[in-house]
Amino acid sequence: MKVGINGFGRIGRLAFRAAIERSDIEVVGINDLVEPDYMAYMLRYDSTHGKFNGTIEVKDGNLIVNGKTIRVTAEKDPANLKWDEVGAEVVIESTGLFLTQETAGKHIQAGAKKVVMSAPAKDDTPTFVMGVNHKELKADQAIVSNASCTTNCLAPIAKVLNDKFGIVEGLMSTIHAVTATQKTVDGPSAKDWRGGRGAYQNIIPSSTGAAKAVALVIPALKGKLTGMSFRVPVPDVSVVDLTVRLDKAASYADIKAAMKEASEGELKGILGYTEDDVVSQDFLTDARTSIFDAKAGIALNDNFVKVVSWYDNEWGYSNKLIDLVQLIGTL
Repeated sequence: MKVGINGFGRIGRLAFRAAIERSDIEVVGINDLVEPDYMAYMLRYDSTHGKFNGTIEVKDGNLIVNGKTIRVTAEKDPANLKWDEVGAEVVIESTGLFLTQETAGKHIQAGAKKVVMSAPAKDDTPTFVMGVNHKELKADQAIVSNASCTTNCLAPIAKVLNDKFGIVEGLMSTIHAVTATQKTVDGPSAKDWRGGRGAYQNIIPSSTGAAKAVALVIPALKGKLTGMSFRVPVPDVSVVDLTVRLDKAASYADIKAAMKEASEGELKGILGYTEDDVVSQDFLTDARTSIFDAKAGIALNDNFVKVVSWYDNEWGYSNKLIDLVQLIGTL
């Protein structure tokens, strides 16, 4: 399957790394406004995930990665990308700019068959989370969203709890690593004053739509979940803290057993399970999107419980993004 990438930021580059590990995916085009030499440099070196495992060259304005030529363009308008010239069937839209059916549809105009957004859509674009509702993806859905990294962590554990015990209502906090939109030192941020404060000096409360967005992939939870975020001074790996009231009484041991069963069954490779004394760095470059921490959760009683799940918000998400790309490309 031939894939194009629009936007070569954190997720674009890591999705590329994830894609080239798979024999059935070939990245044939990358569009970004940076120079090819700088693109090669950013792909080769990564302060969080380490040096690229392979060869990277620049020739005639294109990238040559592991001996394969990848077309590089610098178009602002996706309609001008001529994806059909390189045979790109699926495009990863990872600029964060084209998040509606209309704007992402420009990739279709340019010759692509399908588009997967690497962020929550800003309209009613169908949203999918691997392991949760991916089986509902239909062949005629040409433009879809892979939701956010936090929704990809929250939805699997919410699914297990709701399927087994029923969720009456719940509140989520994500203790979230720094992202590129934050400031290294205090700076202007007119729409979010707290968000303008120095990322590595502060714990910063922030809004997130990740909990409400779970209803997009588990409709039964509409109106039952909401949440917030705390941005904390770590470069990668975040953790979801979900507190719920259950419909059906369950001991914490019952909940652990349900999570373990799901992690070894229908959610294998997506949901993880650990009883080790882990910390955030232990999940760096973990390709799963939600790793349930059995020792970290607590129950007040059999109907009121807090569960905790870790996620590498960059690498885990990028891998599930590629899973969705593979899936949509086969339909």
